[in-house]
Amino acid sequence: MNVNVSPIPTIPKPQSNTLLLIDGSSYLYRAFHALPDLRSPDGFPTGAIHGMVAMIKRLRDQVPAEHAACVFDAKGPTFRDAWYPAYKANRSPMPVDLVSQVEPIHEVVQHLGWPVLMVPGIEADDVIGTLARVAVAAGFEVVISTGDKDLAQLVNPSVKLINTMSNETLDVHGVLAKFGVLPERIIDYLTLMGDAVDNVPGVEKCGPKTAAKWINEYGSLDGVIAAAPGIKGVVGEKLRQALDWLPMGRRLVTVDLGCDLAAHIAGWPGLDALAFKAPDEDHLLQFYQRFNFRTWQRELQTQPERGHTRDLFDQAGAPAPSEQVPVALSASVSASVSAPVSAPTPNMPAPLAQTRYETVLTRQALAHWVAKVQGAAVTALDTETDSLDPMQARLVGLSLSTEPGEAAYIPLTHDGPGAPEQLPLSDVLAALGPWLEDPLAAKIGQNFKFDLHIFQNAGVQVAGFVHDTALQSYVLEAHKPHGLQNLAQRHLGRHGLSFEDVCGKGAQQIRFNQVDLDRAALYACEDADMTRHLHQTLHPQLHREKGLDFIYAQLEVPASRVLQRMERTGVLINPALLMAQSGELGEKMVALEREAHALAAQPFNLGSPKQIAEILFGQQKLPVLKKTAGGAPSTDEGVLEKLALDYPLPAKILAYRSLAKLKSTYTDKLPLMINPQTGRVHTHYDQVVAVTGRLASNDPNLQNIPIRTPEGRRVREAFIAPPGHWLMSADYSQIELRIMAHLSDDANLLAAFAQGLDVHRATASEIFGLPAQAVSTEQRRYAKVINFGLIYGMSAFGLAANLGIERSAASRYIERYFERYPGVKNYMDRTREQAKAQGYVETVWGRRLWLPEINSPNGPRRAGAERAQRTGPPTGW
Repeated sequence: MNVNVSPIPTIPKPQSNTLLLIDGSSYLYRAFHALPDLRSPDGFPTGAIHGMVAMIKRLRDQVPAEHAACVFDAKGPTFRDAWYPAYKANRSPMPVDLVSQVEPIHEVVQHLGWPVLMVPGIEADDVIGTLARVAVAAGFEVVISTGDKDLAQLVNPSVKLINTMSNETLDVHGVLAKFGVLPERIIDYLTLMGDAVDNVPGVEKCGPKTAAKWINEYGSLDGVIAAAPGIKGVVGEKLRQALDWLPMGRRLVTVDLGCDLAAHIAGWPGLDALAFKAPDEDHLLQFYQRFNFRTWQRELQTQPERGHTRDLFDQAGAPAPSEQVPVALSASVSASVSAPVSAPTPNMPAPLAQTRYETVLTRQALAHWVAKVQGAAVTALDTETDSLDPMQARLVGLSLSTEPGEAAYIPLTHDGPGAPEQLPLSDVLAALGPWLEDPLAAKIGQNFKFDLHIFQNAGVQVAGFVHDTALQSYVLEAHKPHGLQNLAQRHLGRHGLSFEDVCGKGAQQIRFNQVDLDRAALYACEDADMTRHLHQTLHPQLHREKGLDFIYAQLEVPASRVLQRMERTGVLINPALLMAQSGELGEKMVALEREAHALAAQPFNLGSPKQIAEILFGQQKLPVLKKTAGGAPSTDEGVLEKLALDYPLPAKILAYRSLAKLKSTYTDKLPLMINPQTGRVHTHYDQVVAVTGRLASNDPNLQNIPIRTPEGRRVREAFIAPPGHWLMSADYSQIELRIMAHLSDDANLLAAFAQGLDVHRATASEIFGLPAQAVSTEQRRYAKVINFGLIYGMSAFGLAANLGIERSAASRYIERYFERYPGVKNYMDRTREQAKAQGYVETVWGRRLWLPEINSPNGPRRAGAERAQRTGPPTGW
């Protein structure tokens, strides 16, 4: 049985026997975390306000109801706090930026005509439950908009839940399919699992599957309690330990359906006071002006009914976004759309052999596409720009795709030879603005972080990007390329135009706004169409794998939104300090150069590997430790570090290289990278590079600023906070070792952490057979290298080189380590065998680290894969 996840139905005529209830407290948080860090001109946070307004405007259009309420939690304790003082004790305080938006949200919801309820001493869930019970008794159908699983206990043939953030609808069958139990058993289900968010204990180690299994096997919570003495295993023992608590747990998770609401709803238990009211447009206009919601402000000022978008639809004869969009477009609308720009695309699968790609140059065509995206369940959206710098790029055009093989390109600022007249950018953004800024209008992108920046450059705060095909590919196959053309060829068998195909290469490359419009439109339409097609192909694969689906939906997509805000905010630096450091570094480099020339007894270029090799190996006859692929003696950093232990010249060259890198990469370059509009440096965080799940930072790389030398640490001093703010650094002590202790379940390693011991000293004590207090500083250093080195696959050869000891001694240390920590050895052996059997390893949360070379006949490649599999769990936790 599948969960009913059909989109919320669009029905133009409200019905008087439906009550629509919003779990306002749930949506406060979801809106706050779903949208970028939007701010009004005076710096006041507005993201949660914007999300709430968009949600309830769309709900009112889509759900047929004449009665409604938006229910929020009131301040202060509730009756559950009296029952159980630790109720919700672990909840973090509401973020300060959200606290400041709560009152404006209450205000605007009322301006929009919604009754608002906050009942002191009673939680929003209980108010909603009581309203639903009374409404059903009065003959109403009830629709509850929430993301809270606790309210699934309210579902019955007359009550259903809708999650507007995910387009999920849960009726009785949907609850059973999603949770494994019927709505009337959700209370039992929640009692067994507990609720960590509300600090309600359940049965330890009892997750959703066990809870559903027990309820289905024994009929109810009471049946589970009666059967507890005979339930075997660790979880059975945990159940018996929780028996005294379960009645209170059940009481806490049960929604109260009999709250006294008479003092808060006129005429209670009647529902007349919950009738929708007409929006207060005067106060709404003032509100939108106060918080700089320009799109909604234009709607009210231009045409109260539908705003500027309504005008466009009137011209085209097309239905408004909130009306039903017929499958077959009328002849008048079809005629207003420009002709397709593409022939059948080569190598395209048969179902997509005929594409319908359009270039939008008229208001009628634009109105038609606004109607299409407003009526679509999901739309692929892509931007074309005049630059790849997300903070500086200008919007040249945008493409949309809602159906297989169908897409449109809306050119905006093409100015190449023969470019036709295009719709004004302001008019296009005004028409698409409500849809672009609607968090409930689902959009797909390929690297949507970039597109968010581009729209923000144009003054539009796009919301509703729910899927990213690059992230989907990364979670499925982190070890493969994730560019659109690569993905289309690999998964769809499609070959579209590349960027170089339309813009050229190297010195001959032109900007996209100079590209011939027909060719530009074909390229842009292909991008949107293939992005939508890829989503249809990749997302079901993710959805079938719960671990991968969790990584994608709960980690990567939310992280991408956070990273985009970080990129947008940038980091403040002190350019004067960096320039002063550049001067000092230059002076030190000159001094090192003189010293190196004196040691070599002649001048040479310290930046030339060839000249360095001639001096070191030709004239000074130093031993050749390694050769390049071409057979020449190597002068790489590893070679120079080894030579520097015995010879002074390689040490001078290394010191010179270190300062030269600091100077060229940071002190000289960073001041030049300050954005003139923001006064900050803006890096790019790439999520789809490292196979382990790590981030990469580039242009500039702010993730790996050197810290081992005094000069490197001084570079960090140039990163500053504005007045009234602080920069905070946080680190989790020995996180890799703690994770290894958890994964391996090694008794000695777990005991060291449980007792709060210095784990490196404890390891030294185990390896050297000494009491912990007798371990020397040098022995602790050895143990630290061993602790971290072995879990990352360091061999005896590597350990010997790192510690400067004989290889045989390193081998003995490794043997002793694994004798003292057999659980670690067993875990590593198990993981290696698992990797060989399935070609990948998984982290705790389900991220996969693919190891194509794990069974390679090539020894070094196979060994490299074996080392890589050990890094998977800690780095991809």
